[in-house]
Amino acid sequence: MTKLSFGFAAFLIFFLTPCLLFADTAKTEEWQIEADKVLRFDNPKSVIAEGNVVLTKIKTLPPKLDTSTAQDVDWSGLLEEETSTLVEDIPTQKIDSNAPPRTKTELTIKADWIAYDVEQNSIKVRGNVSIVSDTDQLLAEEGTLNLSNETGTFKEATILRDSLDLHLEGRVIEKTNSTTYLVKDGWVVTCKIKENEDGTQATPPWSFAASSAEITQGEYATLKHATFRIKNVPVLYSPWIMIPVGNTRKTGLLFPEISNSDRGGFGFNLPLFINLSDSSDMTLYSEYYTNRGFMPGMEFRYALDPQKKGGIMGNYLRDDLSDPSETSYWSETGYTHTNEDRYWVRGKLDHDFSNDIISRIDLDIVSDRDYLTEFNSGLTGFEGSQDRFLDAFGRGFQNKTNDQRENTFKVLKSWGGMALEGSFLGINDVRTDKDSPTPLWKLPSLDFTGSRLLGDSDISLDWDTDYVNYYREDGLGGHRFDIYPRLSMPLPLGPYLESRAEVGVRDTYYSLQTYGDATWDENDSPNRFLGEFHTEIGTTLLRDFDLNSDTSQALTHNLRPFVQYDFLSDADQSDLPDFDSIDRLDDVNQITYGIDNFFNLFSDGEGTNRDYGYLKIQQHYDMRSEESDTPLSPVNIKLAWYPFERGQLAYKTDIGVYGNGSSHTVQADYKNSRGDYLTLDYRYDDLDSNDTQQINVDTRAQLWDTIFASYSIEHSISESQTIEQNISLLYQPACWSVELQSRYTPGDTTISILFNLANIGSPLGLKL
Repeated sequence: MTKLSFGFAAFLIFFLTPCLLFADTAKTEEWQIEADKVLRFDNPKSVIAEGNVVLTKIKTLPPKLDTSTAQDVDWSGLLEEETSTLVEDIPTQKIDSNAPPRTKTELTIKADWIAYDVEQNSIKVRGNVSIVSDTDQLLAEEGTLNLSNETGTFKEATILRDSLDLHLEGRVIEKTNSTTYLVKDGWVVTCKIKENEDGTQATPPWSFAASSAEITQGEYATLKHATFRIKNVPVLYSPWIMIPVGNTRKTGLLFPEISNSDRGGFGFNLPLFINLSDSSDMTLYSEYYTNRGFMPGMEFRYALDPQKKGGIMGNYLRDDLSDPSETSYWSETGYTHTNEDRYWVRGKLDHDFSNDIISRIDLDIVSDRDYLTEFNSGLTGFEGSQDRFLDAFGRGFQNKTNDQRENTFKVLKSWGGMALEGSFLGINDVRTDKDSPTPLWKLPSLDFTGSRLLGDSDISLDWDTDYVNYYREDGLGGHRFDIYPRLSMPLPLGPYLESRAEVGVRDTYYSLQTYGDATWDENDSPNRFLGEFHTEIGTTLLRDFDLNSDTSQALTHNLRPFVQYDFLSDADQSDLPDFDSIDRLDDVNQITYGIDNFFNLFSDGEGTNRDYGYLKIQQHYDMRSEESDTPLSPVNIKLAWYPFERGQLAYKTDIGVYGNGSSHTVQADYKNSRGDYLTLDYRYDDLDSNDTQQINVDTRAQLWDTIFASYSIEHSISESQTIEQNISLLYQPACWSVELQSRYTPGDTTISILFNLANIGSPLGLKL
């Protein structure tokens, strides 16, 4: 095989740029050619290579410096630590003249025949053409490439791009300039295509075929006369379609959402995604219902860093069904709203400042109490919004049936065991029977909490101090100051007893004010003073049980019996307002006793591997004279067992001792490494004449390699009613998925088909 090394006089900038093939282009680089036969001609100046031609682009790297005399300027080196660092640019370093030159192969061109025209600065390739970089590959039967203007044409070509798994084929692929390409009679799929056993390429599971496609570097592929194909069978046609082929977010249309319902009629939602910058974007929703009207929406997001981010969404609908003449709408649904203008604005913002100051904003404003129940699903529905904000911010919204929506702004500063929080609370009141008083707003509230040891002693001072300015449109409001300091210390009762005592006082002062038509006949400046005492005595017994001597596995049982006493002084609170739970504190004089059992698994002498379970039993005895007829509380039992690292079983019960019933709760959770899971929640309560019995189940399982099934139900046994039931069957081979869903709620059943393509926008939704 002949080997020839030479430097091209012209710039050789390769065919495909980072969007589709190569990460970099370079100029005046040295090339190396190998072939069975290499011929050089002077008129015209050219080089022709035949047979197993390999053309390699070689990049020369800077010479390596001689570090034998380099000074070690890092302290870790002087201490003979492994993190020693050599500084290569200090004056004592020299170029090692004896070191061999350093090179790097940037790309390789293979073909049966290659011709390079020096005067035209172009190359021609023919037969089994392969052009390979570190991450991408082009295959073709033949092609030409003009190195001066970076244009070229390849026939029967294929582009394989590792990033986003792009696979693109065409009868002809032309590079029209430095950033754009034209594909004729081709198709594209954004996933890897497997090979058959004989080495041939398998049929793609799905693809977009087009008579022509224009591709812009790192941007989009614009297809004309496109068909969407499944296993090469065309199923959808579009005269024009645009899909992203870059690895960054791009402005463009997302897959539409199509729906149909008896109430709203045919619905269509076509989202437009707008990439505003590297840290912000916007999505516009053009949602339309034939029986309701046009419901536009908007979502704005930004993320400066993980601690500085925000998102806001809004939808508006002039609801034709809410017209007063549509009497059947209310009679069939039981809804109570009377407004035609319907909307929901929601959002969250997180911003962490320096010096441990963090802020949180939560926004939730809805037009009526029925909106969130009625618009529960879909891209802009309650469930979709709830999941989206939970994933992004770790917190969602209140229950969709809550008639008083909270909007808050909070700022928190913490330091040295203390924390100061300031917040504003506004209430979006969507009750239909808005009786006085109206909801309370906090404008503002301040909460200062902390814990400090007193000198070198074991006595600690804990405190909760808060101030709130309550405002309401109609009713009683005003200022409240609540100061709650406590002293706590251990009691020296012996080496085998664990004991602690706590004493505190609580002083609550009010400055009351009436708003609207409200009146207040009591003192405008009442004050409440309470005393509190708490003490607890217990002991801990510990024993290890060998389970397996071969693996040194042991079970540790931690047994802790305890007795505690609680006292809270009695005070007349009839002249106090009732803003929240702090304003009504019942007097306490009771003894609580119980036994806590904890079980832990040990192995190989490495300490506790994991919790294995617990059993807790307790009851209290009320010493107040007015409660002497029934002084004993129900016996409270809590049991948990963790048989597997990913599984647990928990049981809780309250057993009345006076024949007044009992309550039971059973919870089971299991999840395996494959992602299958089962969650069970059963509740029964007839304590004190209650009548609640409900079961909730949520499970998902992989039936076969590509088929998954999930099921969830919330069922009230006491009312013989299913609150919600969901069934899903998912088929998920490589590169795409289709999911059949069924959702049932009283009075409504929805069947959905969700279709998803790998690396292409968002799912395509079809609801019937």
